[in-house]
Amino acid sequence: MKYAAGIDVGSTQTKCIIIDENKQIVARALTDTGANITRAGERGYEAVLAAGGIAREDVLCVVGTGYGRFKVSFGDLQITEITCHAKGASMLFPDTSTVIDMGGQDAKGISVQNGEVVDFVMNDKCAAGTGRFLSTAAETLGLALDEIGAISLKARNPVRLSTVCTVFVESDIMSYVAQGKKTEDILGGIHSAIAARTIALVRRVGLKPNYTFTGGVSLNVGMVKMLEEKLGAPLNVSPDSHYMGAIGAAVFALEHAMSTAAAS
Repeated sequence: MKYAAGIDVGSTQTKCIIIDENKQIVARALTDTGANITRAGERGYEAVLAAGGIAREDVLCVVGTGYGRFKVSFGDLQITEITCHAKGASMLFPDTSTVIDMGGQDAKGISVQNGEVVDFVMNDKCAAGTGRFLSTAAETLGLALDEIGAISLKARNPVRLSTVCTVFVESDIMSYVAQGKKTEDILGGIHSAIAARTIALVRRVGLKPNYTFTGGVSLNVGMVKMLEEKLGAPLNVSPDSHYMGAIGAAVFALEHAMSTAAAS
C-alpha cells in the first residue's frame, strides 16, 4: 500500500494527515507549531508517520499548506490553505457550498463549487472571531479553552459585549464578573458576538448552504450551536474538521502522485 500526506503548519498548531490510495485517512497527528516553523513541519510529519506505522519511502507525495507551508522543505508541493480547506471539506462533505473556517489567528469564508474555490474572504488583521479571542476569554475567566463551549450552552441571559476586540475583551469580561453575571451568561454573550461577526464576514462571499465548519474552533460545541442558530441551518462538522486543511493537502498529494504516475 502506498500513501500521501498533507501537512498544515498553522500559526499555533501543526496538523498532519496520511491517506491511502482510496483516500481513507490512516493516520493523523496534532503538534504545537512553536517558535521554529521550519522544525514544526518535520516534527509533525515524524509524528504522523509514527502514528500510522508508515515508512517515509511508502509516502508517494507530501503537500504543505497553511501559514508555514513554504517551510515544509521536504514537501513536493505547497498549496494555499484556502484551496486545501475547500478540497478537504468537499471530500468529507461533497455537497459543501460554503466553508466557515475559524483558526487560531484568523477566520475565513470560502465559497465552494465542486470542490473548487469560487471566492473567499479572510479576517487576518484582527483576532476577533478566532481561537486567540476565545483563548483570551477563557484565561480571563480562569477556565480551560476546551470547556468554555459546553459552559456557554447553559446561558439563559447572555450578556452583550461592548467590543469584540481581543485587546479590550478582558476588561469587558471583568466588568461583567464584577456585576455578578454568571460565567455561562458571559460566555454565551462572547459566543454570540463572535458568531455574529463571523457570519457578517462570510456573508461577503455569500451565505449558501450546505455549510461546513472547519478549523480548531469547530471543536467548540457552543460555537457550532450559535452559528447554526444565527444561520438558521445545520453545519457539517466532523471529528476531523480541525484537520481539514491537512486532509485537503493529502488529497492533492495523492492526485498529484497518481497523475505523475499516469504520465510516466
